[in-house]
Amino acid sequence: MINMQVRDETGEIVENGSSQLDWMRCLQHVDDDRFPFLGSLLPFADAMFNSRQTVKLRREIVDEAMRELLGIDAVGEIERLCLKVESGSHLYLWFLGD
Repeated sequence: MINMQVRDETGEIVENGSSQLDWMRCLQHVDDDRFPFLGSLLPFADAMFNSRQTVKLRREIVDEAMRELLGIDAVGEIERLCLKVESGSHLYLWFLGD
């Protein structure tokens, strides 16, 4: 499972995501060329996206194929956390692998 968090520049958690991504069920099927941000997530590693990257990540999750693959709850959660990062200063979206 991959957890999501918004953190500030010092690493302090600003907001925890309420849902988790099941990497084995869905993310392993992501086309890395078509969806480079989602395709970069790994099940046992962490990934961090800044506010410019979260804009691009949101573009990926609105794709109908991604909405079906990830599920509406996960898509809504990713979008909510991306918008939190984009509305603040020095905030980052973290995907935390097991």
